[in-house]
Amino acid sequence: MSAAVLDSHTHAWGRWPYRPSVPDPATRGSLEQLLFEMDANDVEAAAVVCASIEGNPDNLGYVAEAASKVAAGRLHLIADLDCTWSATYHSPGAPERLERLADRYPLAGVTHYVETDNDGWLLGTEADELVAAATERGLLLSLALGPAWFSDLCTLASRHRGAVFLCHHLGGLSAAGSAGMAALDQVLAASAQPNIYLKASGFHYCSQRPWDHPWHDALGVLRALAGAFGAGRLCWGSDFPASRPFCTYRQSLEAVRTHAEFLATTERDAILGGNLSGLLAGRRTTTEEKR
Repeated sequence: MSAAVLDSHTHAWGRWPYRPSVPDPATRGSLEQLLFEMDANDVEAAAVVCASIEGNPDNLGYVAEAASKVAAGRLHLIADLDCTWSATYHSPGAPERLERLADRYPLAGVTHYVETDNDGWLLGTEADELVAAATERGLLLSLALGPAWFSDLCTLASRHRGAVFLCHHLGGLSAAGSAGMAALDQVLAASAQPNIYLKASGFHYCSQRPWDHPWHDALGVLRALAGAFGAGRLCWGSDFPASRPFCTYRQSLEAVRTHAEFLATTERDAILGGNLSGLLAGRRTTTEEKR
């Protein structure tokens, strides 16, 4: 019997948010499309990273309502909180905004997208209080940040040992040239903090040839990350449907399942579902114990 597959990074939108425009904007990124791909590829469950971007001002509400009607128990909501597209980006009151979201929706976590340049926010009081509030609620912290932020993230993670940080898309690394390799060292150093996890997702963002599945250069980055973090702290993600211009859902899955030949079978099973299943179960247990 095959091990269960769980997807750590998906999206769903009621209206396609990207340019150029498409002939089917109401369905191309819909929750129904996501569920179809999950069913076609035997994916048991997925984390939906909400993003209230272009034409989707209440993406969290859309996902929460649709999920409760057609996919109870299969989709885990990750709310966007003070992301770069938000008017509240790095403004006071983040912990209170998190509490309001968690009171209203059945969240598995919150996601925070940051700018490329590090403004030092992770080292401030606001970030400390936000992480403490998320940990108290048993919420995963899903972070979209690049290598320039990882040193500060390590400091924050060391202060909040009970928090779980799950960083998007291979830590925002690029496989391009010497600059990419220097950035790799910054992310590898974060492996010293046991509560920092990475998503084995977004290979097309990392690769110098984003259309060239299975992205051998990005797989080289994955191999380095697996060597430092261990397979036990990596979680596969499809990035569907944002990934559609670059690959199919199946291709994003097979990049790890078939083409990451440096992984043992048990390591692949962990990355493809076992690790995320454990994180979600651990967060639920934490929440239940506090009730």
